Amino acid sequence: MPVELRKRKAPAPAPEPPAKKQSKVSKVAAKVKQTVKGKPAKSANANGASKPAKPVVGDTITLDGFGGEIETSDGDKTTLKALVEESKSGVVIFTYPKASTPGCTNQACLFRDSYESLTEGGLAIYGLSADSPKANTTFKTKQKLPYQLLCDPSATLIDALGFKKAPKGTTRGVFVVDKAGKVLIVEPGSPAGTFNAVKKLVAESEGAAAKEDPPAEKTEEKSAEDPEEKAKPTNGDVAEEKVDGATE
Repeated sequence: MPVELRKRKAPAPAPEPPAKKQSKVSKVAAKVKQTVKGKPAKSANANGASKPAKPVVGDTITLDGFGGEIETSDGDKTTLKALVEESKSGVVIFTYPKASTPGCTNQACLFRDSYESLTEGGLAIYGLSADSPKANTTFKTKQKLPYQLLCDPSATLIDALGFKKAPKGTTRGVFVVDKAGKVLIVEPGSPAGTFNAVKKLVAESEGAAAKEDPPAEKTEEKSAEDPEEKAKPTNGDVAEEKVDGATE
């Protein structure tokens, strides 16, 4: 009887070795590489220019475009450049977190009570906050402030001066710039601290001006004495008069 041969089944293919797990470092590197290839690098702002550095005492800033456009409590649009141009010798801007709060009221009233002495030399004073024109108008009217309050809801000027809090809010401080754009003061501080910084600057400016001008009283006295000294006769003149008298 013939033997029936059975066909052997083909062996099953060997399973593929499991893929090695990618390390965290490799994943991050691959992701960064893909991002760099797929997306262009973002510029610092829409214009592609880097964000300007905050002003420092002694720096001369470019007033044109500095801090963008702001609004007065009266509803008029203005800029830092326009305020400086309108002033006689420069601009004082004190910043405050919120209108009509105790600390801000104290700060505003300190500048109000010494307004005449602080502005006598030509400085113009302004308060600046992110409050609305309505809130600042109420604040100005209630406290009878003799100067304008500036409204900066977008905090463009507040940020340019270096007084913007992250993510939102305003640091109390003071900024002073002269007609040429030179920064004289830029510092955070308490209500009294911001006021005293400006008071000290004004006192120093007045002292420097007094040294440059010669004392007027002494000059007048000297000029008044000169004609009298010239009118006095000398010893020779007296002798000649006596001789002439004797001859006659």
